[in-house]
Amino acid sequence: MGVVLVTGGAGYIGAHACKALARAGYTPVTYDNLSTGWEAAVRFGPFERGDLLDRDRLAEVFARHRPAAVMHFAALSQVGEAMREPARYWRNNLCGSLNLAEAAAEAGCRNFVFSSTCAVYGEQDGVTLDEESAQAPLNAYGASKRAVEDMLADVGAAAGLRRVIFRYFNVAGADPEAEVGEHHEPETHLIPVVLQAIDGQRPALTIHGTDYATPDGTCIRDYVHVSDLVEAHVRGLRWLEEGGESRVFNLGTGHGFSVREVIEAARRTTNRPVPLEEGPRRPGDCTRLVSGSDRAARDLGWRPERSTLETMIGDAWRWHRTGGYTP
Repeated sequence: MGVVLVTGGAGYIGAHACKALARAGYTPVTYDNLSTGWEAAVRFGPFERGDLLDRDRLAEVFARHRPAAVMHFAALSQVGEAMREPARYWRNNLCGSLNLAEAAAEAGCRNFVFSSTCAVYGEQDGVTLDEESAQAPLNAYGASKRAVEDMLADVGAAAGLRRVIFRYFNVAGADPEAEVGEHHEPETHLIPVVLQAIDGQRPALTIHGTDYATPDGTCIRDYVHVSDLVEAHVRGLRWLEEGGESRVFNLGTGHGFSVREVIEAARRTTNRPVPLEEGPRRPGDCTRLVSGSDRAARDLGWRPERSTLETMIGDAWRWHRTGGYTP
């Protein structure tokens, strides 16, 4: 079915996307600078080490592999870091993406799938977000992603670059066959942090705030299984290949789970206690953030079939027990 250039293909979501692409008959070529990714995660196609800010390296890779499409995951994505170092986020996320879009257009690669974020909507507490929700990003991470969306629209109009953009919040779980999974250093995402606490790799899990206006007092977030997520990206690519128009899709379950629900599900799934501490709220944390996916269901036929807590945690636990990647 052709070659797909996967930026950030050595990272968490990108590695799963490469597996899904290979399974669907594509040849994924990973382009990654390994700043947060792992070469050991590149298992399903060729690897090209490079940075999005290196325009010459991008041109070389496009010329060598002649991809028919781009799947763009590479980005800086830590909110706290984005608050401290906004210029770095603007340079990496926007300038890097502009280089990528220009290289794709110059190489005649017209299909572009972009991993954006529901952070473009900012703080909209207690509503189910859709693609028409107002956008008001709170930091350089969300703002730079929104700017990439705008840039792709302008470059696309001028160069015939057709795009599918996906916005989502929390990705969880791991490849059911445990070939690839989530491995960050340091780890900040709730489910792997819970598993680290269960396994004794950290003293305890800290719950940040227990007095929110939710049934159990803890924040509610929307979680999507990484395998469901990358399936949507493959469907988005096929949408473009079949002549579909450029579109934005939100990906979520529309209901979410509280921190305590995640902890209890982890206890049940692993049959182990979760060491806990309670701490104060963190600045900027909303009570409830969830995203709908009616458009993705209607246009792409997408369903988040693995996005139950038991399945996400079970798959993450299976991956966790492999020990993850090693340098």
